[in-house]
Amino acid sequence: MKFCIIASEKDEAGKNIFKQIQNYKLESFIIKEKDTIFCENLDKQEQFRNFDFFIFITKHQSQEARKTLSVHAPGNWRKADFGGKEGKICPTSALFLKHIFKILNKNAENSGYTCTLECTHHGPYIEKPCCFIEIGTRIENWKDEKAGKIIAETVNEAISSFKQEKFIPAIGIGGPHYCPNFNKIQLNSEYALGHIIPEYTLPLTEEMIKEAVSKTQEKVEIVLLDWKGIGKSEERKKIMKLLDNLGMKYERTGNVEK
Repeated sequence: MKFCIIASEKDEAGKNIFKQIQNYKLESFIIKEKDTIFCENLDKQEQFRNFDFFIFITKHQSQEARKTLSVHAPGNWRKADFGGKEGKICPTSALFLKHIFKILNKNAENSGYTCTLECTHHGPYIEKPCCFIEIGTRIENWKDEKAGKIIAETVNEAISSFKQEKFIPAIGIGGPHYCPNFNKIQLNSEYALGHIIPEYTLPLTEEMIKEAVSKTQEKVEIVLLDWKGIGKSEERKKIMKLLDNLGMKYERTGNVEK
């Protein structure tokens, strides 16, 4: 698999990580004219056509002043307020997301940063598998060389050591943006999570499930439900009926050994 790393000149965290990435023999590029979330169809450009997987190195911005290092797949379950296409998500690899998240947690130990998955959100829209790895959430964190080194080291290690391991590819439904239950599963269980549909995008639709399944490189074998984070009883029944109609297996996160 041929990896491509993308940063933006408009992104302080991206520039920080990009500087550190230069210490490794990785194919990395910095975009000058726009933020990464608006780099629509980047994979169609001539210089990027031969790459198999894109890793966007960026900032994470939030109203919460949390020192975070995060990983997620891009895409929009509903509106496209921050790049991408409405109701469309990008391809990703559940196995690679698990792989890079585990390495990030190892490398960030005792750093003062919290490592977390985020649900699938924002642009850009591309048709090659991809993910984001980010520094959050304030400018002092974005410029923190220690954080930049952790991300750079993680990306290098993840690329150089990635192989198809025997985990069970899955998608997640429910819970908050930072996915506390799915974090534990990604780190400690036999499941590899790709796309995550958070509670705030409910009600769930058949199209959302089909997007999550079709945009996962590996064959999705199960849906993991954050039971307390998928609404009230009626919403839960609707979700299970949708999954049953599609012939999808599912399990509550509370029943997963982690």
